[in-house]
Amino acid sequence: MPAIAPSKSYRVGRSKTGLGLFATMPIKKGTRIIRYFGPILDSRIPAHDEIENKYLFELNGRWTIDGSVRKNLARYINHSCRPNAESDVRPRERKVFIRAIKNIEPGDEINYDYGTDYFKAYLKPIGCKCPSCETKRKKLRAEARAERAKVKARSERKAQKAGAKSASKGAKKKKLNGHAVATKNGRARA
Repeated sequence: MPAIAPSKSYRVGRSKTGLGLFATMPIKKGTRIIRYFGPILDSRIPAHDEIENKYLFELNGRWTIDGSVRKNLARYINHSCRPNAESDVRPRERKVFIRAIKNIEPGDEINYDYGTDYFKAYLKPIGCKCPSCETKRKKLRAEARAERAKVKARSERKAQKAGAKSASKGAKKKKLNGHAVATKNGRARA
């Protein structure tokens, strides 16, 4: 049986993406952190199937947990593409537990992967804001800036070369009595 974290091992706090759940004490890998709970909805009942909010946790094709209840602190756990926790779904018991898959230090945000369906529906249109995706986007932006700077430097060098060529053509004109005289094959005409 996995270890269960004490209820004071996490707190709700301000995150980059809004509110999040943060560890207040070390949580070991494999520890059950919190239970995701709320009313159980049956998709066969039309009134339940029409409910739309971002806190729905699908257990299977029929059962869904509506996690929008205020006492459900697990709803504050944010998505991450490189999570430190995962959901332990038990459809027969109609329960979901969030379990640590890495050692979590105090102050770390607890997060798990929401899955591809949720990601495509809600996160992809606005862009994933998890730390790994933010780091990836920063790296891509830095590479794009470096590439633009390289292209700009290349075009400035071309412009300087073109300016040097036109200056060397202008240098072939010789002055005779203070007036510029056109040259033919580098010789001044008299």
